[in-house]
Amino acid sequence: MSRRVVITADDLGREPGTTEVIAELLAEGHVSATTLICVSPEAERAAYRVGGLGVVPRLHVTLTSERGLPRWRPLDGAASLVDPDGTLTDDPMALGARGEAPDVIAEAEAQLRWMRGRGLAPVAADSHAGTLYGLHGRSWLAEALGWCARHGLAFRLPRDPAPYFGGPLPPGLAEAHERAVALADALGVPIPRTIATNRRTARELGSYERLRDDYLRRLAALPEGVSELFLHPSREDAVTGPDGIVRAWETRLLRDPLWHRALEREGVEVVGGWWP
Repeated sequence: MSRRVVITADDLGREPGTTEVIAELLAEGHVSATTLICVSPEAERAAYRVGGLGVVPRLHVTLTSERGLPRWRPLDGAASLVDPDGTLTDDPMALGARGEAPDVIAEAEAQLRWMRGRGLAPVAADSHAGTLYGLHGRSWLAEALGWCARHGLAFRLPRDPAPYFGGPLPPGLAEAHERAVALADALGVPIPRTIATNRRTARELGSYERLRDDYLRRLAALPEGVSELFLHPSREDAVTGPDGIVRAWETRLLRDPLWHRALEREGVEVVGGWWP
């Protein structure tokens, strides 16, 4: 068995700046996959932009808005997902406290239908801001996996969660994760060996070099099988607040010769997906 990795640029369609950076990285061959936010007003243009590159994004199931951007509206309009003005909250904890499983799946269904209606046939799905996983309250993993199985979709659920969480899961969460992995296997939903991303702020990192060195360590530690590194590249001026700095650093990393030399040195093959 060999070590392989999907290098994913999340949040295609978030806003124009992110769309342009991701399209450039795809054209340059620096990422091997991307995920699309269908509820954004930028989604239509973003889908067209990467479609011209021959790329079909994965579905980034989006149940919350983004701070610093005008609020997004769900495609299905399910009551438990929205604030009184009909927009998706930008607080994942609020969604986790009130979201109902039928509404979550109806919205995922609407977003998949949106993509298919535009000639896009995604082969996998994942969760924007981790809302499906129960990290902010209720978990809808079982429902999401059942939905993926019905549509023949792979799903971003790590078989080994430690690299993402930075260590062992708390007992309750570990048990829920084990059940979800067993369910994915029983349903035939392909999942990656592990996943990893940066979860620290610019203040916590302190510099681009710290972020780069962290990703180099993650790369060296990848296990046998197919894993996923997912990043959120953009321009600093496209994202408000300190998050924009980290996204700009991730763009820089993906073009950094040190990063590309490390991929070669580690013998890690970059692939487009973790599914057969």
